[in-house]
Amino acid sequence: MDRARKRKLGNRYLTILPLLALGLVSCKDKEKEVVQEKPELAIVEPKENIEFGFNLDEYVVRRDTVKSGESFGEILERNKIGYPQIFHIAEKTKETYDIARYFQKGRPYTILCSKDSLELPKTFIYQPSLEEYVVINFKDSIHAYKSKKPIKYVEKLATGVINSSISETLDEQGISPVLTNILADNIYAWTIDFRRLQKGDRFKVIYTDKYIDDSIYVGVHDVKAAYFEHNTEPFYAFRYETDSIKGIVDYFNDDAKTLRRAFLKAPVKFSRISSRYNLKRRIAVYGYKVKPHKGTDFAAPIGTPIMATAAGTVTKSSYTRGNGNYVKIRHNGTYETQYLHMKKQNVKAGQHVNQGDIIGWVGMTGYTGGPHVCYRFWVNGRQVDPFKQKLPAAEPIPDSLKTKYLEFIKPIKYRLDNTNFKPQKVEGSELTQPEIRQATS
Repeated sequence: MDRARKRKLGNRYLTILPLLALGLVSCKDKEKEVVQEKPELAIVEPKENIEFGFNLDEYVVRRDTVKSGESFGEILERNKIGYPQIFHIAEKTKETYDIARYFQKGRPYTILCSKDSLELPKTFIYQPSLEEYVVINFKDSIHAYKSKKPIKYVEKLATGVINSSISETLDEQGISPVLTNILADNIYAWTIDFRRLQKGDRFKVIYTDKYIDDSIYVGVHDVKAAYFEHNTEPFYAFRYETDSIKGIVDYFNDDAKTLRRAFLKAPVKFSRISSRYNLKRRIAVYGYKVKPHKGTDFAAPIGTPIMATAAGTVTKSSYTRGNGNYVKIRHNGTYETQYLHMKKQNVKAGQHVNQGDIIGWVGMTGYTGGPHVCYRFWVNGRQVDPFKQKLPAAEPIPDSLKTKYLEFIKPIKYRLDNTNFKPQKVEGSELTQPEIRQATS
């Protein structure tokens, strides 16, 4: 190869080599940049195991439940505390909570012990209910206090179309049967007979569930509003506080009228009507002669509580061959009711009773072919069919609150009206403190 050609090639390599060097440096710089861009690992602090206001990781924790016949003293003595100190603890904390007196079988307790070889008890925690707990601290000096676990209220919406019963419809959605009881016994007890619901009846309910520590389900707390369509007739119900000082809360419809009536629909819960008021009834054992039945029979198991359908004074609590054990109540100058065939009465003549009070229990005394209560109803001294009477309503909402009430229910009614009846996944939203006060007022 001649010199000129070698010189030319040499110059070309001299030009390429610096470029390669620059490329290598550039790559290394990029690698450094990539390394530098890697995020630093965050240091996650372990979550403290807090319960009852104590960091449980700082103690040896012993949990158990009170056994039958077991006392507070026996539990402490078994955990290395002598009886003189046990007596001192019980006496010192009696004013806060008399644990020796209210210690109950089956209730849980927790003992916090020192985290050393001795494991001596320092704190005793007793839970009289799911929500409440009592702390007895004897670490340094003896003192006790009562407290409650954090409560969370979650508002939910349930809807459905009834095929057989409302309890089955709600159960299919995994909703507590307590909601059925609230609707049937507290809200619509005067307006809808839940024993006579029809296939195709529909409902929408806004209610509140209660949780402890975000995870323990306590149950249905209350119902904010409901819409029930029975035999195509609409029934609205809105929860409203009419007296904040006395804490008086009731349910009213969309016209601000109370849902309550002076009389309950039935004297027993969740029974069936086995025989209605019928003045032309014929009975086989009497040769099919006309034997008027001036009462309504509610079939129910023996021992089912019988309730006074309205407030009044017991005029009779007695026995006859036909009626068996029975109770008669005068409610005012117009209305009287009677309850026959009781197993046993729970009231005496002259006693005042309130609506819903238990006045006796279902039985089979007197002339009867099966366990039931025969419910009889008088208007101005004449026996009538209670289901055909236009019974008086309870106290209406005060006129001074009517405008405020109608404004209050407007957004709630809008929500109900714009929700379809198709069963849906029940989801909830946590209530704020003002909403909780409103819901629980």
